[in-house]
Amino acid sequence: MKFNLSKYRWTQLACLSLWPALLCAQSSDLSQNLADCKSGWESCDRSRLSESESADVARSEHRVNVANCRNGYDSCDRSKLTEPEAIALAVADHRQNVSNCKNGTTPCDRSRLTKSEARESSMAEQQRTIGDCQNSYSVCDRSKLTPPELMGVDSALRRYNVINCESGWHCDRSLLTASEAADVNRAEHQRNAENCQSGRGKCDHSILTGPEARQTAIAEHQRNIAACKAGEETCNYSNLTPRETKMLADAEHKRNYTACLKDHGYCDRSRLTAEETRSLQAKEN
Repeated sequence: MKFNLSKYRWTQLACLSLWPALLCAQSSDLSQNLADCKSGWESCDRSRLSESESADVARSEHRVNVANCRNGYDSCDRSKLTEPEAIALAVADHRQNVSNCKNGTTPCDRSRLTKSEARESSMAEQQRTIGDCQNSYSVCDRSKLTPPELMGVDSALRRYNVINCESGWHCDRSLLTASEAADVNRAEHQRNAENCQSGRGKCDHSILTGPEARQTAIAEHQRNIAACKAGEETCNYSNLTPRETKMLADAEHKRNYTACLKDHGYCDRSRLTAEETRSLQAKEN
């Protein structure tokens, strides 16, 4: 049998040329397998890990387990924690439970509180009840309040009612004392005067005093002039004085001529004077 040395050498050369690619593919596959194992995926093949890689994966899994335990996840395996980690977790759990009990959030296990923590939690709960009652929340339970606390809540509710009445918000006027009612009436009158002068909000001209009515009339007239100058639809030209009417007409005439001259804006050539028309024609020519 003849041996084809040339063909053998070509085969060797082909294998050698493919060897780096094979090595690269194998290396990439191993890297992916390591990443899969670190991520805890089912595609992980632990038999293909080196000793150092197995140790690295174990450390990664341990870190994930510690994080799961700290976050309260069901996947936490406390038996895999070291003693310092277990102690740190117990401390963190206790602090979180104390915080939950004080803030009225769940979960809260009062049986795990110390006597001082239980007292602090009860005090915090009582303060929340007082706040709920002062703000008229539906969860308010007045039966939990002491007589002094009830007096304090009722006093706060009366103050809030006065403030609401003075601010024009929903309130119960029947709860006001004579002096409080007087204060509320003054606040309402002042608010009405300010609304009339500013042109904002509800305005009742009939309850304005003489000076307030005069100030309101001046403010309303100035607002009307401004609206007419701006060409707004709210302008009432009939309320303008002859002098104001002429001033606005002059201003409008100047605006119209400028628009025609600059060829920018609304221009009505029929309103131009003969001189303005000649000036415009000269510019165009």
